[in-house]
Amino acid sequence: MFKALMMEQKDEGLASAVIKEIDESALPDGDVTVAVEYSTVNYKDGLCLSPKGGGLVRNYPHVPGIDFAGTVEASNDDRYKPGDKVVLTGWRVGEMHWGGYAQKARIKADWLVPLPAGLTSEQAMAVGTAGFTSMLSVMALEDHGLTPDKGPVLVTGAAGGVGSVAVAILANRGYEVAGVTGRPESGEYLKSLGATQIVAREELNETVKRPLEAETWAGCVDAVGGAMLARVLGQVKYGGSVAAVGLAGGAGLPATVIPFLLRGVNLLGIDSVMQPYDNRLRAWERVAKDLPMDKLEAMVKPATLSDLPQLGADILQGQVQGRVVVDVNA
Repeated sequence: MFKALMMEQKDEGLASAVIKEIDESALPDGDVTVAVEYSTVNYKDGLCLSPKGGGLVRNYPHVPGIDFAGTVEASNDDRYKPGDKVVLTGWRVGEMHWGGYAQKARIKADWLVPLPAGLTSEQAMAVGTAGFTSMLSVMALEDHGLTPDKGPVLVTGAAGGVGSVAVAILANRGYEVAGVTGRPESGEYLKSLGATQIVAREELNETVKRPLEAETWAGCVDAVGGAMLARVLGQVKYGGSVAAVGLAGGAGLPATVIPFLLRGVNLLGIDSVMQPYDNRLRAWERVAKDLPMDKLEAMVKPATLSDLPQLGADILQGQVQGRVVVDVNA
């Protein structure tokens, strides 16, 4: 038996969370059973914890949690043996497949990566999908020519999970970082992570008639989408790139093709869910090298399984700053 946070449907079809003891035989099929140590809270987790599952959860009862880190307990795959430390992010785990809000998980071996040297399970979940996505974004921008001498890099939604880690990584690599936030009280927090400029959200969240504005940003990690992304595209320097990682501001893009045609701007889509294994390893190795652990610890809020329903609601309202680390055994 093990403890899990389970979403169960009520008579009216709405789901609610309950913490209960579950028999190991109830776990879904998979190659590897993991004793989960830590998980985290991402925007998708907030959706999965909501009464309608955010359109992501199709079958109930369900254990959410799109990330987890822990120790292999049993394995039918030669790549992993009992005692190995592993990390899981993505692959629709926590959505279509039972996830990490439990003391045990069973999944396909292909979905795992070894815990990077130098990181603990707790630190890996302070990173989680949000930080992993941030690292993929920085890698993509640099693969397209971004270097610190090119100019300032903008991070939208900077106080959120993706944004916080992106600010810390970019600053640590020597970039001048501008963080966009709609919460004035987050300014000092972002500066503590390495941001040198704070941009108020209202300065960028309205579209303008001009397809091009002054060339301001050498690159951008955008977690907002919508009108803000359209506005930023018109401010990116010639040949610069924007890594699009989220849609907190909407899925629409009220933009023109002018920035692409006249300034050679690149819009780079970043997906963390189905990333190939080799690129996952590369990203996690870069996280261990490029993310300052003291900055990571400064953005962490500890939590337990019982905190998750409220945290899920909070993150959907943009009320979670930084990263949440969930100790599933507390």
